[in-house]
Amino acid sequence: MAETSAGSRKLTIAGWALSGLVALFMGVISAAGKFIQPPPPGVLETAQHLGLPIEKYPAIGIVEIACVLLFLIPRTAFVGAILVAAYLGGATAIHVRVSDPWFMPPLMGVLAWIGYGLRRPDVIRAAFAAKSSD
Repeated sequence: MAETSAGSRKLTIAGWALSGLVALFMGVISAAGKFIQPPPPGVLETAQHLGLPIEKYPAIGIVEIACVLLFLIPRTAFVGAILVAAYLGGATAIHVRVSDPWFMPPLMGVLAWIGYGLRRPDVIRAAFAAKSSD
């Protein structure tokens, strides 16, 4: 029984590490560029290429950070995981629309859900449980 507990603890730690990497990428690396004033030339070029008004970038960054924070707080992690997936779905659509490589946002979404599943295996188990025939 101690082995299961130790194994479960390792999976939980792995889940937090993976969730932390997703949060680091989204909440720091991606969102930070949306708040730099004046925007660096690379950010301006990207905004123009994606068809996004640069003045909306701070609002987009706030939404991104809010999703990530909800994802990291254990009590709101399930809603946060849904919101992270929705945010990344929008990012995927924007990249597909301009014919850019689009694999990164869905990959981040999958990694977020794997991290959440390792943190909370009971939720994932419930999602994939066989339906009872009443």
